[in-house]
Amino acid sequence: MTKKSDLLESAKSLNLNVTDKNTIAEIEAAIAGVNTVESVAEAPVHEVKITKAGKRSEKAIREAEELAEKEARKAAGDTTPQSDEAAAHAKKGPKPVTRPRLERRGKNYRRVAELVDKTKTYSLGEALEIATKTNPSKFDASVELHIRLGVDPRQADQNIRATVSLPNGTGRTVRVAVFAPESDHAAAAKAGAEVIGDEELLKQLDRQEINFDVLIATPQYMPKLGKYARLLGPKGLMPNPKSGTVALNVGKAVTEAKAGKVEYRVDKQAIIHLSIGKVSFGAAKLEQNAQAFFDSLKSHKPSGLKGVFIKTTSVCTSQGPSVKVENIAA
Repeated sequence: MTKKSDLLESAKSLNLNVTDKNTIAEIEAAIAGVNTVESVAEAPVHEVKITKAGKRSEKAIREAEELAEKEARKAAGDTTPQSDEAAAHAKKGPKPVTRPRLERRGKNYRRVAELVDKTKTYSLGEALEIATKTNPSKFDASVELHIRLGVDPRQADQNIRATVSLPNGTGRTVRVAVFAPESDHAAAAKAGAEVIGDEELLKQLDRQEINFDVLIATPQYMPKLGKYARLLGPKGLMPNPKSGTVALNVGKAVTEAKAGKVEYRVDKQAIIHLSIGKVSFGAAKLEQNAQAFFDSLKSHKPSGLKGVFIKTTSVCTSQGPSVKVENIAA
């Protein structure tokens, strides 16, 4: 057997694409190239690219060398980036500095926040006076009370829910709907209810049309609203005897709702949130509303509660800074 025949047999065993048309030098070069790659990178045979002439292309040689170098670094545990671009991606910059919350606020908020001393607690009158001056909004914002109580809302006797009639109202136009027999429609209309009906109102609820803020119903009509509990409940519109929206005297209930009767209840975090009016009311009217609310809240203090009933109180406008109020005795 000639030397060329031996080389062809060796090349075929290596799955090289060579024929007897290739010269001995070309076949030797192909075999030598495969041996070099296997010794350096231990690359599989099918990863070695051979040209039609039986020679390895420059691209194949470069890829084989890069693969061998990569495998060698991997075996040595070297994870250092090998290019400037990779190093730029791998390089970690300085730890970002988080600015204080006040600095992330708008300029109007920062301006009015300077009027509030965060280290000080104010009397209720002083806090309401400051709240009327710290409204960063262009609209007539609501003034809100936020009271954290020392109750456990999971206990039935401590899950506070009640209503209070604010002497100066809430400053909002309240749309009242009445779901009652036809005999009560005239009294409801005289009291100022916007939506009055029985079967017609149910048809609106079937279409999920809610164009009212308060829904008042008579006790005998409450069973008909059971199927709409999932629609009305999450919106706080389901009539409830505790909130005064289930009543026999429909006219009186509508009048109270229009005059500023509001419902308040403690949430899961034992906090009550309540709007007591608008900035345009002025501090004096707001204080009257706040005092009416606190009188109502104190009257609903659970008899079995141990410890402090009213823990903290704060006042703020819809988008304004919070003002701490000194402890109000329960």
